[in-house]
Amino acid sequence: MKKKQSKKKTQNKKKKNYSETTAFANIEKTSIPPTKPKRSSSGIPKYVADRMARRIFFTAGIPTILGMSVFVVSYIIVTRNIAEIPPSSTIAISALFFLLGLAGLSFGILSASWDKEPGSFFGIENIPMNIQRAKAAFKPATQNFEDKS
Repeated sequence: MKKKQSKKKTQNKKKKNYSETTAFANIEKTSIPPTKPKRSSSGIPKYVADRMARRIFFTAGIPTILGMSVFVVSYIIVTRNIAEIPPSSTIAISALFFLLGLAGLSFGILSASWDKEPGSFFGIENIPMNIQRAKAAFKPATQNFEDKS
């Protein structure tokens, strides 16, 4: 058993210590050349995403902010004895604004044009085409292939 241990010690002594310059000198020669990133056509282009974000800000953001501000305005009116507002009407009006914001979110996404040009102001003509795109995105890939041929 002692002989085996002595062999291990001699093997460790045979290893050479390389300096950093010699250890990494050939790394550039053995590395894989960089490849060009492949463009994916499945994502939403940036100009379309920006257009969607602007529409969502106006059609969903403003009603959502109004929905939150209903509570603040109602509180101010009740605490200053300007009017007596029942809590159920405050909740109903706030819920109405939140539902309007939810509808605005859907409208903002579906009404955005996928063309380079921005399209019309409201973008109502783009809604049916974008609904078809959304339906096609949820179909299996084989079914999409069969539909095209």
